[in-house]
Amino acid sequence: MAEIQQKKNEMDIRFLVIEGNIGAGKTTLATRFSDEFNAKLVLEQFADNPFLPKFYEDKERYSFPLELSFLADRYNQIKKEVLHPELFRNMLIADYYFTKSAIFAGNTLQKDEYRLFRRLFNIVFESLPKPDLYVYLHLSVENLMKNIRKRGRDYEQKMDPGYLEQIQQGYFEYFRQITQFPILIVDTNGIDFVGNEDHYKLLKDLIFNNEFKLGVNRIIL
Repeated sequence: MAEIQQKKNEMDIRFLVIEGNIGAGKTTLATRFSDEFNAKLVLEQFADNPFLPKFYEDKERYSFPLELSFLADRYNQIKKEVLHPELFRNMLIADYYFTKSAIFAGNTLQKDEYRLFRRLFNIVFESLPKPDLYVYLHLSVENLMKNIRKRGRDYEQKMDPGYLEQIQQGYFEYFRQITQFPILIVDTNGIDFVGNEDHYKLLKDLIFNNEFKLGVNRIIL
């Protein structure tokens, strides 16, 4: 159980990140929270990336252009959306954080490519705002694969479970380095917050009605 310090109001959170591996349900949860709390919603714009379908067909050839394009897209979006909040919305919710670029690139790029990538990444990262709370939805690779098959995106159907495992380990390695803001890792293998309203309310109460210490906090639901 995480170190929960005290009760708080959901409006204490100005910038909330909902993250997770591919197929964890992060976009679904972020969207529902934004509707309920009238929050500004920032969703990752990946559907129009021309390199993504090519990447799943040939990772070695298209990893570097894919990661560079994501880096540029994420930086431009976060700079535009997060640094310019809307007047009548007290909260901003995003289904990704800029550091996702470094996590994925660390698992897809060759060492020399990654060194160049990190030089570019580090230049811009320090200038970006940090979240008030970063939530990571943890699912087993088996359950991730079930969700991926269920949503039926053609280019994801050949997804390698080993790739999901690498991404998951990349997140965990990253979390160990963070002390600037609270990270809440929620094991959601035992709940269905999409199909079960009680499970959704349980997860919502956990996120918005507790305060967490800086660094990593872990909870199993």
